[in-house]
Amino acid sequence: MNPIIANDAAILQAVDLLKAGALVAFPTETVYGLGADASNPDAVRLIFAAKGRPVNHPLIVHIASIASLDAWALSVPDTARQLAAHFWPGPLAIILKKRPEVPLEVTGGQDTVGLRMPDHPVALQLLQAFGGGVAAPSANRFCRISPTLASHVQEELGDAVDMILDGGACQVGVESTIIDLSGDQPILLRPGYITREQIETVLQCQLIVAADAQQADVSEIRAPGMMAIHYAPMTPALLCSTANLSASVADLIKQGKKLGLLTSQTDWVNNSALTAVIAMPIEADAYAQNLYSSLRDLDRLNLDMILVEQPPQAEKWRAINDRLAKATSVYSNVLG
Repeated sequence: MNPIIANDAAILQAVDLLKAGALVAFPTETVYGLGADASNPDAVRLIFAAKGRPVNHPLIVHIASIASLDAWALSVPDTARQLAAHFWPGPLAIILKKRPEVPLEVTGGQDTVGLRMPDHPVALQLLQAFGGGVAAPSANRFCRISPTLASHVQEELGDAVDMILDGGACQVGVESTIIDLSGDQPILLRPGYITREQIETVLQCQLIVAADAQQADVSEIRAPGMMAIHYAPMTPALLCSTANLSASVADLIKQGKKLGLLTSQTDWVNNSALTAVIAMPIEADAYAQNLYSSLRDLDRLNLDMILVEQPPQAEKWRAINDRLAKATSVYSNVLG
């Protein structure tokens, strides 16, 4: 399926497709989503089939306004309204107890539903014109690199999607922060662009941070992105500390590896011993925006291995480190 520039006519066509139970990929500020009418169980099942996603993994429902919370949540606590007022539209998903009519297909069989209002003009125009909730995980094959361009969706899913709305490159580049407000205490389930400290400042309380996803049982997935392995390229990828980067590169090349490198050190760019080097930004926001596209670029080169320099461990890098840990966890923990 070739992407279509997201003008007014294309968005109206997308609305008709959603109402007919079809799949529409669309841009958000985080990544491209694979959308279906969240009130239509048959349409939602198509998402799981297209992605190869286990049916017990819940989806996030994208809504057009804060007022729409009440249409999906059984009750909306003050904490949810506070966060929505402060961060929506934006890259924050809130998990609440679901209304009885919300299909279990959307929630992975659970009694909670994830909701967010995306901060992208195409997504908001689509949602407003559609008039309902759109269930939308990232528009890629399950556990693979999330798409930040319409061409990535086409590359990943092809004709499994009925329409791809092209709204340009995603500005955030990593998936939304997810906070669970369905219980007695707020729990941070997935880090994202909106940080733990920002949320705690609004709520005036400390968040519980969910247990390391790498220790989580697959049957207990509470929200998207909690698998130990996720966001991963097809090429084996290793995460390496800066202190050991030179030694690790030398050792892998000695083994005859066709090696690609993702690093913030520009002096690696002209290293002839490496097949490919992508110099990453030194600022967290810019790094996140470029991360998935850069991994995809290296993944296309038929490399033996992708080596990724460990980013800083500061709070603003938490979401990036989370994604990289999962993208590389099949093959190693941090080298060195």
